[in-house]
Amino acid sequence: MRLFRYALRRAFMSVFVVFGVTFLVFIASRLVPSDPAALFAGPRPTADQIEAARAMLKLDDPMIVRFFDFVSSTLAGDLGFSYRTRRLISDDLAVFLPATLELALFATGLALIFGIPLGVLTAGWRGSWFDRSAGLASIAAVAMPTFFLAMVLQFVFAQWLELFPLAGRISRDLSLFDPIEPVTGFLLLDSLIAGRLDAFWDAMRHLALPALTLAAYPTGIALRLTRSLMIEILQRKHIVTAQAVGLSRRRILFGHALPNAVGPALTIIGLSFAFSLTGAVLVEIIFAWPGLGRYIFEAILSKDFPVIAASTLVVTVCYVLMNLLIDVAQAVIDPRVTVS
Repeated sequence: MRLFRYALRRAFMSVFVVFGVTFLVFIASRLVPSDPAALFAGPRPTADQIEAARAMLKLDDPMIVRFFDFVSSTLAGDLGFSYRTRRLISDDLAVFLPATLELALFATGLALIFGIPLGVLTAGWRGSWFDRSAGLASIAAVAMPTFFLAMVLQFVFAQWLELFPLAGRISRDLSLFDPIEPVTGFLLLDSLIAGRLDAFWDAMRHLALPALTLAAYPTGIALRLTRSLMIEILQRKHIVTAQAVGLSRRRILFGHALPNAVGPALTIIGLSFAFSLTGAVLVEIIFAWPGLGRYIFEAILSKDFPVIAASTLVVTVCYVLMNLLIDVAQAVIDPRVTVS
């Protein structure tokens, strides 16, 4: 019962976060000096066309009325349409959002697979050459600008070694002559559903470089946080006792110390996913990845406010849901969380 009340309380707080972000995005999009009616009316519009577009979009209504219209339509699943392309935003998001989520989830997985185990090992061999080397690598991963790392990976693995494609989500020949039927929007999963291993491996090769670029920063953060946490755990009495009775270092690290770090490790998952989801904009532009980042970037350039507001809201919901799941998982693992 205590866990249920905790989950319900966190869900209630999450609703307020989403509502607050919705309000801020709506206000910010209306304060930017631009005329949505002129954008909607098309290139070189006349004054009459602009006025007709203004009336159609209800831009002269009071701000509070427009805000509640926006909230009510969003709750009904209507995200509006793009002023620039005249397409439904929900149809565009159904195409672009899965591509970004696929990239973000893959990058988060890489950060966890490499960051947490390396953090455990560097804490176990504290002060060794391995610890110092991993520490330097983590600092470099955190400090290196994303665009520079992307260019280095493209030069080394795409142009020099020719191991991975330079850009895109799948080869042009496959996309034009033998495309994968979209089911979930996740290309890797859709390839497996269709039984197309050739398309699966081709999509994996295209995903490798942008995912590595996006995973570098959260990997460095996960390594440093896990290392610091493990060093503190290794000084606890039950760990010192386990060392005294002669248990192997591997058993102490992964069997006794690491389970105590599972709760904070879940927080690392949330941080990694948040960075991957919001940091995908620059990576998608560099690698010509057809995801939400490029979609938002083009909307910002054209001041397409409905697209900006809807995309920001969707990203916020994804992030809030991830944090809600992590909070509940932490409460399941450590019941003391529900008390605090």
